[in-house]
Amino acid sequence: MTVEPRVAISLNEAEIAAWLRLLATEGVGDVTARLLLTHFGLPEQIFAQSYGTLMRVVSERVTRNLLSEPDEALQQQIERTLAWLAQPNNHLITLACPQYPSALLTTSDPPALLYAKGRIELLNTSGASRALAIVGSRNATAQGIKNTEWFAEELAQGGCHIISGLALGIDAAAHQGALKAYRNAPNLAGSTIAVIGTGCDIIYPARNQKLTYEIAEHGLIVSEFALGAKAQPTHFPRRNRIISGLSQGVLVVEAALQSGSLITARQALEQNREVFAIPGSIHSPLSKGCHALIKQGAKLVECAQDILDELRVPLHTRSLSTTGDEAVSVANTASDSASDAASEASNTSAVAQTILDALGHDPCDIDTLAARTGLDVGELLAELMGLELQGAVEKRAGHVYARLSQ
Repeated sequence: MTVEPRVAISLNEAEIAAWLRLLATEGVGDVTARLLLTHFGLPEQIFAQSYGTLMRVVSERVTRNLLSEPDEALQQQIERTLAWLAQPNNHLITLACPQYPSALLTTSDPPALLYAKGRIELLNTSGASRALAIVGSRNATAQGIKNTEWFAEELAQGGCHIISGLALGIDAAAHQGALKAYRNAPNLAGSTIAVIGTGCDIIYPARNQKLTYEIAEHGLIVSEFALGAKAQPTHFPRRNRIISGLSQGVLVVEAALQSGSLITARQALEQNREVFAIPGSIHSPLSKGCHALIKQGAKLVECAQDILDELRVPLHTRSLSTTGDEAVSVANTASDSASDAASEASNTSAVAQTILDALGHDPCDIDTLAARTGLDVGELLAELMGLELQGAVEKRAGHVYARLSQ
């Protein structure tokens, strides 16, 4: 996979000010903005129209707002945006820019403006053919996090850019998995795109600060919201259409029945994107959403190759796709992982293995587990603590334990 050159976006200050003024006009959202742009051309041309001409396209209220003088708040927003754009790798992309992502243009509600921070060329790498969204619960299980990182890393190794929303849980794991693949083979692997629900100058949630910086350096952060826009409950469902719109498909890892991830999946279907889901335990609330999607026709997947095959993206196997230093680096990583796995296996005692066998792959309470293994509760809890430290099991609410797949 080749690294695309950096892309320069050229907008002068007057053009930037006109676009910001248009989107800041009360009563003008993306739909009305597109209507005006279709009739009159660029924003500067819209503001040059007469009252009567505008009235033939939009309401009297919107017409008055368009022709009113910009207020001080707008002037401050323009200055803030210009200062932000003066910083390296910060971009403002309009519907009229040739760099506007072609994948979004095929959707019914493309945002009129996109703020972007990082590698802008990632927005248009062979259209959407090498982009996959991964979404899921903010309150993910340890197994869900592990599955997400594994899928994201393998998909990125296959050349896919991983798109998610930079939330806690599954989103963060998806970004981290993709970045791991990129660090191991930057000239071959895909990277990651974070579509956020705040302004591009706001880090949210604060716990993802380090991850945000890393994505800005090696991937791309995208938002349709103006600089300074803080997190609002309505922002996140709205940004989901961009996550799915930029991708060729959406993978749902863990999701409850009432989940924003299911909104993203529905929007993906409306945009003619593929929807994939990882099944889970029938006892887990976080599997209910994925199971519902599978019942409705989403493709059940068990490994990254299932998705790459469906999207007809050839898997870049490490031994075949890497050369030189990168091949050595990736091979060493694989060797280290195998050694670690062997070491962990040898450290698992016979008693611990008995517990793992008794757990199976469904959550189990301590009393049931004691009955299955014949161990007293004290010994059982001590062994479970050791298995937790090894990353072999996780403790859930209500003294319920679940085995993590190895």
